Amino acid sequence: MRQKNDMLSGNVIKSILIFAFPIMLSQLLQYNYAFVDNIIVGRYAGTNELAAVGNVGAINSLIIGAALGLTSGFTIPVAHAYGARDKRGVATYAGSSIVVAFLLGLGIVVAAHIVSTPLLKLIGTPKEIIKLSAAYVNILYFAVPLQMLSNNFTAISRAVGESRKPLYFYTVSVCVNFALDLLFVKQFKWGVEGAAIATLISHATAALLTGIYIFRFNDSVDIKKSDLKLNKKVALEQLKLGIPVSLQFTITSVGSMALQSAVNSFGASVMAGFTAAGRVENLTNIPISGFGVSAQTFVGQNYGAKNFERIKKGVRIILIMNILTAIIVGIIYYTAGPWAVSLFMSEENEAIMAAAKGYITAISRCYILVAILLTLRNSLQGLGFTYANMIAGAGELFGRLAIAFVFTPLIGFDAVCYAAPAAWLLADIPLAIIYAVKKRTVLSEDFSVAK
Repeated sequence: MRQKNDMLSGNVIKSILIFAFPIMLSQLLQYNYAFVDNIIVGRYAGTNELAAVGNVGAINSLIIGAALGLTSGFTIPVAHAYGARDKRGVATYAGSSIVVAFLLGLGIVVAAHIVSTPLLKLIGTPKEIIKLSAAYVNILYFAVPLQMLSNNFTAISRAVGESRKPLYFYTVSVCVNFALDLLFVKQFKWGVEGAAIATLISHATAALLTGIYIFRFNDSVDIKKSDLKLNKKVALEQLKLGIPVSLQFTITSVGSMALQSAVNSFGASVMAGFTAAGRVENLTNIPISGFGVSAQTFVGQNYGAKNFERIKKGVRIILIMNILTAIIVGIIYYTAGPWAVSLFMSEENEAIMAAAKGYITAISRCYILVAILLTLRNSLQGLGFTYANMIAGAGELFGRLAIAFVFTPLIGFDAVCYAAPAAWLLADIPLAIIYAVKKRTVLSEDFSVAK
């Protein structure tokens, strides 16, 4: 089995950097779906349209995040099998993940269209934008099966050590999205519906290209027709891993929806500022997230190979690298964030900029917390202990609910700005405890012998 990137031996820092950099660029390109939509909608459609698109962020995290969380869990056994040099196991788990992801994606489409409008009302969406938000998401959700497939194909590639090829495919899909956004929103004046259609087509492009690569050109994944039949035993094993990851997204998204409800009470201008600052935050968060995703593959492959000492060393190194990265991106976010927010507006708006600057100041001070969160959560996920995701998600939920319903009425918008750092801190504490326990037990020499 040819090694795409040697995560099982050699210099840990070099292995991580080679693997992580394409992931960061891929995430940057994937993020551009929403980022480009927001900029083009904000500049060529208007403030209400920008607020409408930003307003659905929490709901999208609930529905789409939960869907993509499943695929992250499905492919954990692929990395374990690859590390154990079990080529047949790689194909079996990869084939099953594709079938289950697509079937669940179809079900999620139906459920998403049923709950989207009630959820928009639940979070207190202003009357002037609720129709715009509903129009946007009800087109966008048809892309869920396509997103699940492309995310699953990408996760399979990364599980076997290949992180570069998905970058090429997402480059093409983002170019498609950008071109169609300009055509549909700027030229055809289709507004938020045009942005959603452009995103739908770009997701179809990504699914097609990543699928062709997995089936035709990735020589580490030899999927046969028999692997694409629903295997109940394998599917159940993958669901046990995927559901906790999905629930983590669901739990944290409930908190985000509650927080969005609090933001909505301040009006459209604050909503727009919060949306724009959040989009820029997601952009600066990409390097931290990239190291986190790399940790999952590194730990997963080495766990399959029983390289337990290498896992402990690798997690320690990734954590240090991620903390240093968090300090750097925090400084960048604080200094360049307001300028980036201005890209979302066709003309200066003081209310939008004031809300955005308050959020940027709070988040830039606390990036180290999210670096710890993503490193430990993904490391435990790579070991197969996905229940830790739910526990951390519960901590995040509590933090956001407390801010939304207790501190925001007392302090105002300043409290909203510190909701994410509070959530990260309350997730970090249980993750650190769980990892410390697993480090002494599962990653010990005695456990290796028992295995």
